[in-house]
Amino acid sequence: MQSRFEHALDKLKLFGVRMTPQRYAILEYMVDAMNHPTADDIYKALEHRFPNMSVATIYNNLKLFVEAGLVKELTYGDDSSRYDANVSDHYHVICTKCSTIVDFDHPRLEHIEEQAMAKTGFIINGHRMELYGLCPVCATAYRH
Repeated sequence: MQSRFEHALDKLKLFGVRMTPQRYAILEYMVDAMNHPTADDIYKALEHRFPNMSVATIYNNLKLFVEAGLVKELTYGDDSSRYDANVSDHYHVICTKCSTIVDFDHPRLEHIEEQAMAKTGFIINGHRMELYGLCPVCATAYRH
C-alpha cells in the first residue's frame, strides 16, 4: 500500500510540480508532522539542512501544497497560520495556554450543515470544529 508521502509525491507529479530537494524536505516534514506547524516551525526544523532556504520558500511551497489539496491551512486571526497534512475530515482540540493542537476524530456533523442550510439559505461547503481547554501538560502545571 502506498504511504501518505508517496501519494503526495504522485499527486504533485500529476500537477506537473518539479521536486526540488527543499520541496521534498518540506513535504516530508509536513506528512510526518503531527503538531500542526507554522511556516516558522518548518523553517527552524529544516534550516540546518538547507541554510540558504528562506521562510518565503516555505510559504510558497505550503501554498502550493494547499492548492494541490495535500495540506490544510488553519487560520486563527493572527499572522501565524498553522498547517495540517491530515486533510481527512477531523476536528481539533487546542490548548489555550501553549497553543498545542491535537487531532480529534469524530463522525462528521453533516446534520448541522443541513440545518444551517435550511435555516439560512446558505450553500454550506464545509465546517471546522475546535474545542479549547488545557492540554495535559498545562493542566498539570496549572494544578501545582
